[in-house]
Amino acid sequence: MDNDICTVRCIHQDAVEEAREHLIDDQTSQAVAGIFKIFGDPTRVRILSALSRRELCVCDLSVLLGMSQSAISHQLRLLRGANLVTFRREGKVAYYALADDHVTDLLRAGAAHARE
Repeated sequence: MDNDICTVRCIHQDAVEEAREHLIDDQTSQAVAGIFKIFGDPTRVRILSALSRRELCVCDLSVLLGMSQSAISHQLRLLRGANLVTFRREGKVAYYALADDHVTDLLRAGAAHARE
């Protein structure tokens, strides 16, 4: 017998209604899943981690992570598309930073959970 399923049908209507009131809508759940999909790649997580202290240019990230600038740029495009990082250009140098404190919070929460 499976231990992870109910062995009798019993609906707790009050619990269902409370959960329904706080259930996120379809559009928001799609957006959240997209963000977590971006977080699903270790290289992108490491880039976000590197940017959690200060902005860095593509060259800095390339050296730090031991990857080509082209590979770093590809990952940064995905991160920008998900609004997780911001971009600015100073002359010929492209600098990146985390978009906001929410990204830092997600990264910290994920790392803390992984370390448990």
